[in-house]
Amino acid sequence: MSNIHRRLTRREWLTSAAAAAGVAALPRFAVATMEQGGQSANAFSPKVGDKVAARLQPFPLKQVRLRGGACQQAQEVNRVYLHSIPNDRMLHTFRLNAGLPSSAEPLGGWEEPKCELRGHFAGGHFLSACALMYSSTSDEDIKDKGDAMVAELAKCQKALNADGYLSAFPLEFFDRLRDGKKVWAPFYTIHKIMAGHLDMYEHCGNTQALETVENMAGWVQKWMDPITDEHMARIQHVEFGGMNEVLYNLYAATGEGKYLALGHRFDHKKFFDPLAEGRDELKGLHVNTNIPKVIGAAREYELTGEKRYHDIADYFWHEVVSQRTYAPGGTSNGEGWDTDPGKLSQALGPAAQECCCGYNMLKLTRHVHQWTADARAMDYYERTLFNSRLGTQDGEGMKMYYLSLTPGLWKTFGTRYDAFWCCTGTGAEEFSKFGDTLYSHDGQGIYVNLFVASEVEWPERKLKLVQDTNFPEEEGTTLTVRTNSPQGMALSIRVPYWATRDVSLKINGRPEHISAQPGSYVVLDRRWADRDRVELRLPMSLHIDPTPDDHTVQAMMYGPLVLAGRLGTQGLNRDMIYGPSGPDEKSTIPVPEISGSTKNETAWVAKRGPVLEFRTVDQSSNIELIPLYKLYDERYTVYWKVNGENV
Repeated sequence: MSNIHRRLTRREWLTSAAAAAGVAALPRFAVATMEQGGQSANAFSPKVGDKVAARLQPFPLKQVRLRGGACQQAQEVNRVYLHSIPNDRMLHTFRLNAGLPSSAEPLGGWEEPKCELRGHFAGGHFLSACALMYSSTSDEDIKDKGDAMVAELAKCQKALNADGYLSAFPLEFFDRLRDGKKVWAPFYTIHKIMAGHLDMYEHCGNTQALETVENMAGWVQKWMDPITDEHMARIQHVEFGGMNEVLYNLYAATGEGKYLALGHRFDHKKFFDPLAEGRDELKGLHVNTNIPKVIGAAREYELTGEKRYHDIADYFWHEVVSQRTYAPGGTSNGEGWDTDPGKLSQALGPAAQECCCGYNMLKLTRHVHQWTADARAMDYYERTLFNSRLGTQDGEGMKMYYLSLTPGLWKTFGTRYDAFWCCTGTGAEEFSKFGDTLYSHDGQGIYVNLFVASEVEWPERKLKLVQDTNFPEEEGTTLTVRTNSPQGMALSIRVPYWATRDVSLKINGRPEHISAQPGSYVVLDRRWADRDRVELRLPMSLHIDPTPDDHTVQAMMYGPLVLAGRLGTQGLNRDMIYGPSGPDEKSTIPVPEISGSTKNETAWVAKRGPVLEFRTVDQSSNIELIPLYKLYDERYTVYWKVNGENV
């Protein structure tokens, strides 16, 4: 592989590795020939219910297993956390709403009996997390726990005797929604409950869960029947989560066309129209209200083949990734997009990067990658996974709400029984399913998308691929093929955007000449025998990631990792770290400015030995830096103000 000596900026993740210096224009991904109704040579026939032939298919979670490393450790912490929450406490408000007795102690936070979103975690996210965890680990106890929740929630649905309605709050909330009166987000919660039950069916084979979710869909249909399109447009001003997505997924699971039609009623025309026309009118919108709608649009494209929905999802993904994404991969500031595109330097707030947004952008990225097989989608995925997802859970499984970008603040986590934010729920899901995007396949072979210690089974080919790595502590990975008999297969391995020099590859210990640009896949198409081994070396180096609108506001990165400056524990105590949704901006501390120069943009940071530890150099006050995902109970900064000649 030829060396490429120039570092890519964040806005160039999706451009050619050989782009000229400066901020490059972002190209659109080509979607093979699907847009013209054809398919690429290695595209699959559509799945049942799908009208679009995907370039790639992800391996089912049950065929992927994590091995020792940061992702497996985080998954195990989350598994213990899921087991720790008593079912009776989660069922309490559902039972009360259904007129059933309950003596359990109520949960607090967003699950407490007066919160208008009660039930979103207990009846929704929790079931999804159990189902995903079961597929990821074969933990029969977590499946039993989820099955028991499904059975008790079915009793609540029956006791309500309301045409399939199931919730922890009364139907009166939907009366308020219909009448334009103030109410938080009832359909948002219904979506979570439906999605949780559908996941229990799809991952655990729980047919009672499918019956419950179909009953709920029947209730939604009856509630919607008298609602005109004009009236629905007003209702859509209130957050409704991914109602379109879950109904499309229910259609895909059952083949019942009525669910496809019902999902289409949640199309948010006012939000979708500008995206379909390639216009960014996102300023002023609540971020996580809208990302799930786009995931629904992506699913609608796959199920109907309507190009409009591809264009909505494709434009949105590219625009958010290139113009509204911070160095760690997250988006949002104060839960909203409050600036024009690319204007991020003044939007580094304490509530930047709501964790739900990172979770949902990864969901959307899975669709984009499946359509395109473009490695650059996985470049974004890797950045977000290692910087905005890992490190947002503590050692007890407590999750974060916001990942603050205000210099001098700190990470804050929820408590076991008194938080249950939206991000608690999406975090419980994300930390249950790290395996679902590591590998994909087409008709010719396996794609290695991410470098995580793991193994994947491909029963149809009677083959297993084992990945041994301590990435990102280790700058590379080793892949071992296990097969009963030799067979031809293309093994496609991602060469990340940041791997710009000295990439090397060996097969069975012998160096191989490869030709691949950063941000692409290197394809090894050969006949593989049992225990054939591929060693890929991916040296990392320092590179800056400035905000698009101000080059002097910079994050420092090492490979895919955002480095956080360690600013100590001044003034911090446990009550500040656990409980609040985010840190108080008034409690920040001064952060020194950096003296730098464009002659060597990374000269102000040096690596300290073989471990992932760094330090500023030649500054008035030098500061240690470590990967953001490794930092917990101390103050930090991601972005620095860098002054100097021509900066």
